[in-house]
Amino acid sequence: MPLANADLGPLEPPSDCPACPRLVALREELKELHPDWHNAPVPSFGSSSPRLLVIGLAPGMKGANSTGRPFTGDYAGDLLYKTMLDYGFAEGTYLARPDDGLSLNGALITNAVRCLPPQNKPTGEEIRTCRPYLLATLAANPSIRAVLALGRIAHETFLTALELKRAGYPFAHGAQHELPGYGMDLFDSYHCSRYNTNTRRLTEEMFRSVFDKIRRHIP
Repeated sequence: MPLANADLGPLEPPSDCPACPRLVALREELKELHPDWHNAPVPSFGSSSPRLLVIGLAPGMKGANSTGRPFTGDYAGDLLYKTMLDYGFAEGTYLARPDDGLSLNGALITNAVRCLPPQNKPTGEEIRTCRPYLLATLAANPSIRAVLALGRIAHETFLTALELKRAGYPFAHGAQHELPGYGMDLFDSYHCSRYNTNTRRLTEEMFRSVFDKIRRHIP
C-alpha cells in the first residue's frame, strides 16, 4: 500500500492507551512500584523532516519506560546515541536522561511497540495492535530515505506495515534492501542490546558498519 494513500491516524497512542490488556496490567503495576517513572506509551523522538528512521522493538523497563524517551537510560541507548552522534545524526551530549539537551539531526527514533512488554517480549497481537502508529509515522514523514530496523521483529513489523512480503527482504545483519516505489531503503542490524553486545553477537564495529552504509545512502 503506497504511503501516500495511507489512512493517517494518530502518530502516538494516548498516555492511558487501553488497547493491550497485558501491557496495561504491567503499566499499572509499575505505577504503584515506581510512581516517578514514565510508565506510559513512549512517543517517538527526533527532528522534523527526518531522513533516517530508527525502529526498535519496545521500551526497556529501566530505559524508555522509566525516562519517557526511546533508548534513554539503558545500555542500548548508550551505543545507539554514541553512534548517531559520531555519524552526525545527533547533536549535543547524551546523559541518559530526557533533559540532557540531546537532539537528533535529520533522524527519528521509534519502537514497533510503544509500551513496555513483560520480559521485553511483545506478543504478535500486541505488535499488530501498535502497527498503525508506525504506519502513521511513516506516512507523516515523506522525507525518510533510510529505515534502520534494530532486530528481526522491527524488520518484519516494518515490512508488514508496508504490505511487503518478508520472503523478498530477508533479515540479516548489515543487509540493505531497496524498496521500489517507496523512495527509501531498509537497513538491518542486530539489536544494540547489552545481551547482544556482551555475547559479541553485535560489536561496536559491526554496528558502525551499518551506519557507514546508511551515511553513504544519505550523504
